[in-house]
Amino acid sequence: MNHLQAASLTGQVALVTGAQQGIGRAAALALGTAGADVAVNFLDDPATAEAVCQELRALGRRAVAVRADVSRTDEVARMVADAEAALGTVTVLVNNAGIFPRVNFLDMTEAQWDAVLSVNLKGTAFTAQAVARRLVATGQPGAIVNLSSAAVRGAPLGPHYSATKAGIIGLTRSLSQSLAPHRIRVNAVAPGLTDTAQPRYGNDEAELAEMARAIPLGRMGQPEEIANLIAFLCSPGAAWVTGQCWHINGGAYLQ
Repeated sequence: MNHLQAASLTGQVALVTGAQQGIGRAAALALGTAGADVAVNFLDDPATAEAVCQELRALGRRAVAVRADVSRTDEVARMVADAEAALGTVTVLVNNAGIFPRVNFLDMTEAQWDAVLSVNLKGTAFTAQAVARRLVATGQPGAIVNLSSAAVRGAPLGPHYSATKAGIIGLTRSLSQSLAPHRIRVNAVAPGLTDTAQPRYGNDEAELAEMARAIPLGRMGQPEEIANLIAFLCSPGAAWVTGQCWHINGGAYLQ
């Protein structure tokens, strides 16, 4: 198998949650570039999600926008069903949807805690379950990539966020074991500071520049760099890789 064949996702159907912008959008496009047809999940911006679909169609891929709040299991079930109706059985899942409302631990409310855990951790778990159930039912192998974060080392204004991203690593390891007999691989990717809208909530450009200078490689990551790793983990080139958390952060956090 040559390198081009190893990276090919031709014939695969991918679902990317939170794919209307940032790392999710980049992941959808990377998977499409590798040959996959892609279901683009969004929550509240159908026009932007459709624009991502148009980019995918320009690559020669089939694409569909599917709305769902991943914190609701009924909406997750409908999202997976809609993706399958449009494109076929989902064989590649990227659990990217997440929220990070900044809050000091001493001021955090129960509602804030519950909201972040519902989207980030519950959403990841039950979206993976919905996709895995269909794969097992149809006897097809698959690949799941869950988005963790360098925030597992602790984010001062994100106790709930850090807890979910650490939980996703544990969930990934568990699922990799339980789904391996079904030929479903499960890995996690933990990005560091990435040039998206997310770090701009609570940081101005000068603060971001200072944070970037502190990274050994001297800059923020680009969404496409995270997406390239995600696409590799979904590809046949990573056929013997499961249960791992891949840190990608320019050397800012070493594990």
